[in-house]
Amino acid sequence: MTNLQSTIRSFFSGKAKLITIPILVIAALAFLPFTIGGLLAYAAYRYIPQGKVRNIAVAVIVIPTLFIGSTWVWVFYSAPSEPSPATTVSEQATATPLAAIEVEGTSTPTPTPEVAAEAPAVAAESTIATQTSPTPTTAAQPVVVEGVLVKRVIDGDTIELETGQTVRYIGIDTPETVHPSQPVGCFGKEASAKNTALVAGKRVRLEKDISETDRYGRLLRYVYVGDTFVNDSLVRQGYANASSYPPDVKYQDQFRQAEQEARAAKRGLWGSCSSGSSTSSATKPAATTAPATQPATSQCSIKGNISSSDEKIYHVPGCASYDKTVIDTSAGEKYFCSESEAKAAGWRKALNCP
Repeated sequence: MTNLQSTIRSFFSGKAKLITIPILVIAALAFLPFTIGGLLAYAAYRYIPQGKVRNIAVAVIVIPTLFIGSTWVWVFYSAPSEPSPATTVSEQATATPLAAIEVEGTSTPTPTPEVAAEAPAVAAESTIATQTSPTPTTAAQPVVVEGVLVKRVIDGDTIELETGQTVRYIGIDTPETVHPSQPVGCFGKEASAKNTALVAGKRVRLEKDISETDRYGRLLRYVYVGDTFVNDSLVRQGYANASSYPPDVKYQDQFRQAEQEARAAKRGLWGSCSSGSSTSSATKPAATTAPATQPATSQCSIKGNISSSDEKIYHVPGCASYDKTVIDTSAGEKYFCSESEAKAAGWRKALNCP
């Protein structure tokens, strides 16, 4: 016993205690319930007189200490850790199957249809997206789609893509040439020929504004060939007139300026036709008969327009789109004498109104 005591004392003397004491402190903190229970049991054994009471006191302290201490060790040193977010994402990315698609002669990995279906916003142009630039599928609908081949020119402001989808140019209107119940409009054949020269058989860049399609399912797009903005070029050279309809009005000021320039120079239809305008709009084809318009009166000057998505929107004088909004009563559009009347009929106020 003397040798053991001497050995123990040696750990707490001289430089040895600089190592022994920190180790004991760390161990005491790591196994804190056992440390506290041990001190309490020692105090009971040391200060309670020998006998049955002391034994019971020690037992009452030791038994809970063993239980609490074991739980402490299991919770802090044995419980499995949760996988880190980075590991989870990495595993999911590894588990995601990829499919290779052909994009203009190159093979590019893209998410399978099951993964792509989780992004409904791109579904409307999934056919186009798989044949254009190999960008990753995201939840946001791309504003610009590159390199889409024009299969056929339908008329001056409408084309068909190699995917079979039809594209209606936004913000412009050319004279009618293919409507089954309307005669060919003045300068319509020239506009169609010019559009053919610009885009037929070429790969174009399509830019979306706000609306995806019009009420007839045609894609609404601004069209580019190289550096040529086709919509603007047709208006500026006098093959089309500016005809923007909310909410697709991104370039309306540019088109109106181009039309004024062409009109002043008497280019195209402005110098060849008695009336330099056409009957269809940029977001919907011509009606089967000429649009029936009802002039506004001083009392009933609120314009109730129906958008390409069949949303009923009214414009009061002073609204940004009021002057360029044309009411076609044959299409269900109408004038209102008060805002309350328009709201009661199911129209809402345009967002660009003061």
